[in-house]
Amino acid sequence: MSHRPLARALAALATLVTTALAAVLVVPGAAQAAAVNYVALGDSYSSGVGAGPYEWSTCLRSQKSYAPLWAAAHDADSFAFPACGGAVTADVIDDQVDALSASTTMVTITIGGNDAGFVDVITSCRFGSTSTCTNAVNEARAFATGTLPGRLDATYAAIRERAPHARLIVLGYPRLFELNSCGWLAMSVYKRTILNGAADLLATVTAGRAAAAGATFVDTRPQFAGHGVCAADPWINDISGVIEAYHPDADGYRHGYLAALNSVTG
Repeated sequence: MSHRPLARALAALATLVTTALAAVLVVPGAAQAAAVNYVALGDSYSSGVGAGPYEWSTCLRSQKSYAPLWAAAHDADSFAFPACGGAVTADVIDDQVDALSASTTMVTITIGGNDAGFVDVITSCRFGSTSTCTNAVNEARAFATGTLPGRLDATYAAIRERAPHARLIVLGYPRLFELNSCGWLAMSVYKRTILNGAADLLATVTAGRAAAAGATFVDTRPQFAGHGVCAADPWINDISGVIEAYHPDADGYRHGYLAALNSVTG
């Protein structure tokens, strides 16, 4: 009786076992990590105003902002950074979403503060009377609950349309102030309190619209707690820098925003 059929069968079985073992042992270790194509959209809290130094443009983009820090730490395959100081939701829709594509895998954004009149409100409270501050804050609160939700919905929809496969991460704004005494030139505790309350409302509105869009909302208030203006170790610039006033400094972007972003991305 010939042993050739048996030998061929054993050889085929050995090949099959070897292939199966190779599939089990090799795939986990050899699997290629998914490409990370990251685009950072938004306003000054994304562009890095307050951290410096800035690139040569009117957008005041800083490599010390959370977005480039995250891209570098995670070896992003591609990174686009159209975030721009002063941006409102219309700027994101009209200009910034052009940086997105079907290959984009992650998008971050801070937006809405300028729509609600951030600069005017802060200016009114810093240099105006208590009643002027109160009126400005109340107007901003009414805008945040009445008009801003629709603008945020349109912004997130525009992002989804251009980057349908991307994870959308919406980062909120921190409370700007601690409420302890910090010198006679500081804003009153009352003004700081109502400004912090407006920040809380903005966070609530933004979180709700982000959830409706299927996005991940990242609340940055916990990271900044104890590090606002008037803190012993502030991560928010005070009035000393005109352009940078009431924006995070380099520590705020690294230990506040980047830490918050890492909490949801790893």
